[in-house]
Amino acid sequence: MITLAQIGAGAWGQNLLRTFSSISGCQIKICCEIREEIRETIHKNYRHQIQVTDNTEEVIQDPTIDAVVIATLPIMHASLAIRALEAGKHVFVEKPLALSIQEGEEMVRAAQKAGKILMVGHLLLYHPAIKKLKAYIQEGILGNIYYIYSTRVNLGKIREEENALWSLTAHDISVAMYLLEQMPIEVAATGNAYLRKNIHDVVFVTLNFNNNIMCHIHASWLDPHKIREFTVVGSKKMIVFDDMNSSEKLRLYDKGVDVQKDTGTYETFLTVRQADIYIPKIDMIEPLKLECQHFLDCIKKGQEPQSNGKNGLDCLKVLTAAQESLMSNGIPIPIL
Repeated sequence: MITLAQIGAGAWGQNLLRTFSSISGCQIKICCEIREEIRETIHKNYRHQIQVTDNTEEVIQDPTIDAVVIATLPIMHASLAIRALEAGKHVFVEKPLALSIQEGEEMVRAAQKAGKILMVGHLLLYHPAIKKLKAYIQEGILGNIYYIYSTRVNLGKIREEENALWSLTAHDISVAMYLLEQMPIEVAATGNAYLRKNIHDVVFVTLNFNNNIMCHIHASWLDPHKIREFTVVGSKKMIVFDDMNSSEKLRLYDKGVDVQKDTGTYETFLTVRQADIYIPKIDMIEPLKLECQHFLDCIKKGQEPQSNGKNGLDCLKVLTAAQESLMSNGIPIPIL
């Protein structure tokens, strides 16, 4: 039995609490939350099965705790994670890993020194439809990848501390790197702050990868639509991931532009191909449950998580460069 503690139980923290509580083979012993009303809610919902506290040291220094789940504001991720790792706990931390590359590197080093697992919550990497999409790419069904674009927009929730870049685009950046199996070489970002001074509500991020592959991300919490889409355009076929569609998460389009030869002159010309749309069957399991289960399995087996500390640090490097570009009117920034 793996004994867990959780620090932070806000909106997303409640989802983590619910999910870990539903998985056999683990037990949440204690939850740390500074807001009294949320502590009372946890008491009520879990019928006193989970202890509550507002003292992080009580969690980190408890020798019976095997792993700590961190779902606080990002500014607290690094300090809490490092303290937990140094106390001999495995750590699951929500995205982003941290708010600076230096902090992220310190977290990775702390995990290595302690010999403990550090996992970041890049949720979409565990989504069955994203895994299926990756399989199509690996099998060559899409051909050479030309470009990717994603849309992650909605009206609200409006953040008070972090902008749309840091709050939303980590999902899309992590997926792009997962699908392409590489880091981008540079990033450019533009956007604007309409509701809060210096907190961008809308951002447009362009990642450039090797092999002339481009990825464009539109993220906003100030939009009339709720869209969670990811489109991959290849030389053979194109595919769309629509996370808002309850039954048809993926659509594979047999569309493209083919190079033809004129038999008389042997010159080449381009023709547009319009063919069938294929909707694959996806055996859906809640991605959050798969992510949480993966964390527990890695603890049991002593394996590195798919979204380990390095994966979180790579995403953090892209976010940091994108923030620099955002503050410099969209100047492309190399990713070091």
